[in-house]
Amino acid sequence: MSQPFSLQPLLEIMQTRTDDATRKLGQLIAAEQSQRSRLQMLEQYREEYAQRMRQATAEGITRLVLHNYQDFLGRIDEAIEQQRIAVRNSEDSTKAGQEQWKSQNKQLKAIDTLSQRHDARERYRENKQDQKLQDEFSTRKYGTADPQDQ
Repeated sequence: MSQPFSLQPLLEIMQTRTDDATRKLGQLIAAEQSQRSRLQMLEQYREEYAQRMRQATAEGITRLVLHNYQDFLGRIDEAIEQQRIAVRNSEDSTKAGQEQWKSQNKQLKAIDTLSQRHDARERYRENKQDQKLQDEFSTRKYGTADPQDQ
């Protein structure tokens, strides 16, 4: 008799890939949140620094000090723009990770469904074979009448 076919090894491989995609997606989401947090921190720092400049200007400052404030605000604005790019890139990575996870999960479910159907067919075939053997046994046992029983 041949070895029964099993989808279990493939199912295990797909489960591992899905687990890996899940872990990767979690890391991507955490990285995106970290990038957003950095952007928020920079924007908040910029607002605080701009407030200090407005306050210093109201109190009276030299042209050189004003220029230094404006120059530093320009550098903060550049950092904010770079961080916005980092956030967009992180969002794109997270979306790609979500698509990868969805794909792996869909494949896992498909293989699982095939495995369940295969197992059900195997059980049906085995039950049918068992019933056939029981019928043959019954036929042999009761099919030939023993002359002493009559």
